[in-house]
Amino acid sequence: MNISLAQFVLLLLLGALYLPVIFFVIQRRDEDHGMSNWFAAAYSLLALALTVAEAIWRNGQTSSSGVTAFQEIQIHISLMLIATLMLALQTFLKRENWWIWVGVWTVWALGLALILTNAFNLPDALWTNGSQTLLRSRLGPAWSVLWWLFFSIGFVIAVANGNKEARQVLFRNRLNYWWFALFLTFVNDVLLFSNVIIPGQPPRLFVAALAAYVISTHNVPDLKQIIRRVLVYISIAAVIVGFYAGGVLLLQAVFKNINPLLAGGLIALLLTMIFAPLLGLVSRTINNWTKGDQYDASRTIHQYSESISNILDMDRLASIAVGIILEAMQIERGFLFLVDGDRQADGRKTYRLRSARSPEERQMVAVELDENGIIASYFIREQRPLLQYDLDLLPAYRAASPFEREWFSRLQAEVYIPIFAKKQWIGLLAFGPKLSGNRYTKEDLVTLSAHASQTAVALENARLVDNLMRLNNELRQARRALEKNNRDLERIDQAKSDFISIASHELRTPLTVIKGYSEMLLENPGLDPNFKFIMEKIQEGTLRLHEVMDSMFDIAQIDARSLKPHLQPVELGHLIKEICLEQTDSIKQRKQSLTMELPKLPTVKADPNLLRKLFHHIIRNAVKFTPNNGKITVTGHGIPPIIDLPNGGVELIFSDTGVGVDPTFREVIFTKFYQPGDLGKHSTSKTRFKGGGAGLGLALAKGIVEAHGGRIWVESPGYDEINFPGSQFHMILPLGKLEENEKQKVSESMKFGM
Repeated sequence: MNISLAQFVLLLLLGALYLPVIFFVIQRRDEDHGMSNWFAAAYSLLALALTVAEAIWRNGQTSSSGVTAFQEIQIHISLMLIATLMLALQTFLKRENWWIWVGVWTVWALGLALILTNAFNLPDALWTNGSQTLLRSRLGPAWSVLWWLFFSIGFVIAVANGNKEARQVLFRNRLNYWWFALFLTFVNDVLLFSNVIIPGQPPRLFVAALAAYVISTHNVPDLKQIIRRVLVYISIAAVIVGFYAGGVLLLQAVFKNINPLLAGGLIALLLTMIFAPLLGLVSRTINNWTKGDQYDASRTIHQYSESISNILDMDRLASIAVGIILEAMQIERGFLFLVDGDRQADGRKTYRLRSARSPEERQMVAVELDENGIIASYFIREQRPLLQYDLDLLPAYRAASPFEREWFSRLQAEVYIPIFAKKQWIGLLAFGPKLSGNRYTKEDLVTLSAHASQTAVALENARLVDNLMRLNNELRQARRALEKNNRDLERIDQAKSDFISIASHELRTPLTVIKGYSEMLLENPGLDPNFKFIMEKIQEGTLRLHEVMDSMFDIAQIDARSLKPHLQPVELGHLIKEICLEQTDSIKQRKQSLTMELPKLPTVKADPNLLRKLFHHIIRNAVKFTPNNGKITVTGHGIPPIIDLPNGGVELIFSDTGVGVDPTFREVIFTKFYQPGDLGKHSTSKTRFKGGGAGLGLALAKGIVEAHGGRIWVESPGYDEINFPGSQFHMILPLGKLEENEKQKVSESMKFGM
């Protein structure tokens, strides 16, 4: 039948409304749901074509047979539409086997083609019982209705399985919108199959718009919250209407002549008085019935602030802070992480997230986030909560490293709240799903952010205490390690001293034998000249070795504190001159000059043999570490009685123009076996420049000086093998208590020296 111009225009307008839906879904397509967007656009385009075709068909069709034919076409199109919607759902759920439904669609199309072309040459009447007849022309619509039922059941199963497999509540909320699309499709198509024709099939427009919106919008409104509010509005409206009607009837029954307007006004006034508590009662009832979340945010924040303000223990803070939030907001699980910023050598900053848990709890593996990474940069830039739903589904977070995504996924949390103090990221709160199964609302995120702000001060204080305790533990461990190392060094030093003592004792006897027999052979006048040269070298090596063993023996006595000087008057000037004469050959060989600027020094009571060794090692050390053409100077003067030297003393200074001594090694050079420079260049030569020895000379010199009650030290600008700053070895020998006639000599000597 023909339709009016107004109906024709309305159908065309209804078809035109599909165009914004198509543009919206194509414009909002992304990499995540690109295929779903195209299937949703195909659904809208097919429905648009069908609506326009219906307008044209109805405008020019007058026979009832034509209407019947178009109705059959609509049944076939209904199958194509629900199949397209099914493919959009499958790709929205990221099912890899969505193409199977394309195969099912193809089977339907092939079957329909065989039926419509009568490929099996079926008769017009397939079955009859006299009163009812099954015509071949009805096979096509029946075939499409059967497959429509198959797709509908598959749609229901797909949405149900998607809800069961979805981890995020927000995605389940998004998926539940498909139930409304299925419901509208079911109502529209069942009416169509029942010969109840609605021009233009407007429910399909709502299905197309709903599918496009759900596919293209990441955060959709909370469906449960919408239903809850609708139920509250319907319930409060029903209660008000019932209360108003019942009140008016009651007043009219009690006061028969009351004015209806007055009765209505009284009831309305009463309603305004009880509306607020009535609305609260209805809202709480609906929330309890629908398992809505109910908590007092301000009270929770106040309680939280009072509970954590004075906590300084990190483990206790994490337990109490997270526990209060879990209990107040009915959350399944929660974690507190400490964030430590660390600047790498290349200038890149990383943030290390470690859990604040007691040692008894299972510790989680820490993760390091790069400051330029998408996750860390979001927290630092936005300082707002991050949802696991966004982390999993937003294309922007695909740039995160697989390890970071896996670490957050293993937490099984739904929301992450950063904690900042003085614009520095110091912590992170992570919370799992709610026990009620509801999503986190904007109000929930605001409340959690307020908790994070309250946590910042307590966490900063706890971190300071925790760092102090950790530092104290490290210091205690370092002290124990140092004590252990000192004990080990003492054992090593003792073992070294024992070795020196044993070696010196064990080698002295064979060396004495070798020395004695070699001297006897050298005294033989009939000794062959060639053999005599060999024996002289043996004798020379024996004397050198005997000298080393004497030094080792003296060092062993010094270590054992058993070196006892045999004191007797010693003229230092005369003794130093003798030692200098002994070094004449070495000094000439190195083309050096040795100058003695010694006044008449007081006579000291000392062991002349030990002083001989002392001066021998000091002068030979100066010769070795002074270059050719260098200069060595020996000076000295008396010291009047002072607190440390009640009887006065003598200071001797051995100066050279050598390589000098590094200030950091001024004490080390007086230790046993110390060797300056590279040991690979060690030499046993007595005169070679920087030639090393046994490393006992300065140690022995210090031991001899200290055995006489004096002290020795070195002064030098530093070590330099080019400019040769030189060094000065100072030694002070105390004077013993003298007789009256000797004191006069000492006084005169000091005056002369000055």
